[in-house]
Amino acid sequence: MAKHGISIKNASEGKRITLGCDHNSGVIYIVPSEASWVCSQENIAAHTISGFFRDLIKLENSQIDQIMQKWGLYYRGLEVIDSDPS
Repeated sequence: MAKHGISIKNASEGKRITLGCDHNSGVIYIVPSEASWVCSQENIAAHTISGFFRDLIKLENSQIDQIMQKWGLYYRGLEVIDSDPS
């Protein structure tokens, strides 16, 4: 486990993201779900986190807005670029 910073590791069925600094630490577990079945194992973390934030922002909840501002965390969705131009 990394003592400081962000570490992303493969887990048995997904990804394990370890977060750590001198003041806070934790682990985020990402596993396959009904919303992530479309994504490869390699990209499941990016797909899940961006999808989660997209859905969270859509709630338009002032308490969520306040806590994100408290922690200096903002999310802006980007246009999806199709990698298969056929």
